[in-house]
Amino acid sequence: MGTAQPESEAPSANVLAQSRGGPTVLRILLGTQLRRLRTSKGITREDAGYTIRASHAKISRLELGQVSFKERDVADLLTLYGVTSPEERTTLLTLAHQANTPGWWHKYSDVLPSWFEVYVGLEEAASVIRTYELQFVPGLLQSEEYAHAVITLAHGSAPAEEIDHRVRLRMARQERLTGPDAPRLWAVVDEAALRRPLGGVSAMRTQLEHLIEMAALPNVTLQIVPFNKGGHAAAGGPFSILRFTADLPDVVYMEQLTSALYFDKPEDTDHYMAVMDRLCLEAAPAYETKRYLDRILGDLR
Repeated sequence: MGTAQPESEAPSANVLAQSRGGPTVLRILLGTQLRRLRTSKGITREDAGYTIRASHAKISRLELGQVSFKERDVADLLTLYGVTSPEERTTLLTLAHQANTPGWWHKYSDVLPSWFEVYVGLEEAASVIRTYELQFVPGLLQSEEYAHAVITLAHGSAPAEEIDHRVRLRMARQERLTGPDAPRLWAVVDEAALRRPLGGVSAMRTQLEHLIEMAALPNVTLQIVPFNKGGHAAAGGPFSILRFTADLPDVVYMEQLTSALYFDKPEDTDHYMAVMDRLCLEAAPAYETKRYLDRILGDLR
């Protein structure tokens, strides 16, 4: 994932060690720096891979921050790229060490596929999260009972202990919204998601009441796209946009059944940002959200 960081400027290990998102963000920052060093020397991924006894595909995954780093490999790559300054080498090798430190979500690794682990780390680091959903209430705004129903839909054959473990992970992700340094969450939800009584009427009632509480938080904005709007800008499906205070680009996340897509190039993220902005204009304004939720609550039978 590219950044606008100057070629000669290495990230500060002391500062980045405090970055929210822990290893995920650090891996991306280190990978970005290694890619810049490699391309500035005109070295191919194949040649870099040969140096550390790996394939060009492994180099690509390292540069995208998708896999962990071996400090020996980083040292060999720095030598290949002509990085001889003891200070710069120490900074980048320290990052490699810190990037391998498990995040809090590591204890959920048995139910956390690698493609979603990246998202959890990015979500933990984000300063602004914008999301659009048309089938379900966004995960960060789900009540526990509703989350259990949604997770059971996707993993119905899993044992009860696994379902509960997945629910606990989702609840743990939500703690950031009310904790220190909370991100700003701006969610746009299709009315259809709010009228689909997942888990039964009682669970949906609790979910709607939970949404009213969450929408009252100063860092949460919730908008509803009512049925009477017909078609709208995001006809392609749900997506999220993550923005960071660290030296990282915006990231667009689109989840699929067994994988996910991540976009960070401006030509992609700018398009999704424009779609999200249009969605916010087409949705009912945030000051009407409670009225809509109260009406849907009244319609529950």
